[in-house]
Amino acid sequence: MSKVHRLPAALANQIAAGEVVERPASVVKELIENALDAGARRISVLTEFGGKKLISVEDDGEGMSADDARLAVERHATSKLQTAADLAAIVTLGFRGEALPSIASVSRFRLRTRLRGELAGTEIRIDAGQMVSAKETGAPEGTLIEVQDLFFNLPARKKFLKADTAESAQISKLVTQLALGYPEVGFTLRNGGRVVIETPPAASLAERFFQMYGDRADLIEVRKQAAGITVHGYVAALAEAGPVRGPQHVFVNRRLVRDRTISHAIQQAYSVATIKERSPEVHLFIELPPDRVDVNVHPTKAEVRFLDQSLIHEVLRRAIVDALGQTGVPELVLSQAALTPQRPFTGALPLMWGRVPSASAALGPDAAGTDRAGLDPLGDAIERAIQSPGATVGAVAGRETIASLIRPMVPLGQFRNTFIIAVDEEGIAIIDQHVAHERILFEKISEQLLKGGLESQRLLTPVIMDFGAGEHATLKNHFVELEKLGFSLDDFGGSSIRVKAVPAILKWEHSEAALRAAAGDLEGLTPGAGIEESVRQLAATMACHAAVKANDLLDRDKMQFLLDELRRTAHSSVCPHGRPVVLRLTRREIERNFERI
Repeated sequence: MSKVHRLPAALANQIAAGEVVERPASVVKELIENALDAGARRISVLTEFGGKKLISVEDDGEGMSADDARLAVERHATSKLQTAADLAAIVTLGFRGEALPSIASVSRFRLRTRLRGELAGTEIRIDAGQMVSAKETGAPEGTLIEVQDLFFNLPARKKFLKADTAESAQISKLVTQLALGYPEVGFTLRNGGRVVIETPPAASLAERFFQMYGDRADLIEVRKQAAGITVHGYVAALAEAGPVRGPQHVFVNRRLVRDRTISHAIQQAYSVATIKERSPEVHLFIELPPDRVDVNVHPTKAEVRFLDQSLIHEVLRRAIVDALGQTGVPELVLSQAALTPQRPFTGALPLMWGRVPSASAALGPDAAGTDRAGLDPLGDAIERAIQSPGATVGAVAGRETIASLIRPMVPLGQFRNTFIIAVDEEGIAIIDQHVAHERILFEKISEQLLKGGLESQRLLTPVIMDFGAGEHATLKNHFVELEKLGFSLDDFGGSSIRVKAVPAILKWEHSEAALRAAAGDLEGLTPGAGIEESVRQLAATMACHAAVKANDLLDRDKMQFLLDELRRTAHSSVCPHGRPVVLRLTRREIERNFERI
């Protein structure tokens, strides 16, 4: 007797349903996508008990004839493909002809439809894959599908469903995503008689986005077109201090997808400005010719494969980088409580219009006998600018001027020797002097590392530093890489290292801390390998240790220098570690709080 036999059609459909129908939200997704393919302009979704008891999706699309309705519930019956060649350029959301029979095989299923222009409609009922009835009926134009008692005939599957609230949340999330992807379609979602989502048709993505999310000042617009690829949407601003992981909605040719290439491009775009690890909130739409993307690679059509994967990656990365480079600074919104003094003002905002000695002149020789001249980049750059009346600050810094959206600011003074208070034509800005200088130095150091390395300051007398065993081993293995940073080191035996030179940009008293931090950055990397991945971390570490600190007194020239240099950076809103550089109180906000508007 043969061991191999053909599965009954009902069992085959239930197996297929295990791939297509994971949970109630999967049913909603398949039914909404069918409605969109049918040209619907209004879609209404009704659920009960998280979709376990009932899922109803009704649309005003073109509907189906009686013959098409009977075929639609059979496996591999579809109106969206004719030949194998059609698979090379799929333009519809559905195409396999598996969704309806799979859903009907694990539920009590009702399909009611009426073709546009026909006088009567058709109603089909199926229980667990078995046809119960098919008859003519009265119905509005369009299609209604009801799915009751999902997985009632598969208790092993049903017990793995989450709580009603969790399943409802998944459905709400899905409808929100699809409503965002199709702004011209009106969506309604009701759960247990309560309206959860109600969005009328919108004229544009911007209008639909406002319907769904309101006014989001923490998001910036992305728009780019290159090589036949269009990217548009919204992404989180660099200075947004929200969760490290935010929602990521990505549509490829209006299909909601998950893709590693796209995710990597998003992460790479943000890493240009900051080493802070995050999965930022994005709402992105990618359009490209259908023959350059394969959507037939996943049972639920949730993944795609690109013909030009590296091109997609680069266009998307550059689109986000360009948008982030135009990021404005966040506004500082003052509540009424914040405006009410909680204690007497202590006068901690000195106005420092006079000159103070530069840091290099004040320090003198360091403990190792090294002359401090040249080891205060901020003070030295300003001194050179003052001594060269025709020079610009950008030229003194040795960098090309980069256009910035930050307007020229005039410093008023410091608050607690940590924050620079400045004004421009739009209002008042509060700048964290340390993170501002850190951003400036980070870009300068990154540029110098790409060109070959940082300048060194040789010590008159080498200094012996002791490290932990792990730190010593890491530093010893990466002397060559550290030399690019401006360090000249050699092993002194035991856990000691002899320091012969330090980066010119770094103050001597910060050298040991910088070396220890570099050891942490390089830990676990094979000597000579992986440096590309860690070079940005090293640059951020060096910038952090070389930047002016909180509680450092700055004169007006140094404050102005920082503000001017900040305008020349590519990403002026955050430091390389992701902290905001500037908070802004706009003129309009000031006038509103003083009740002038």
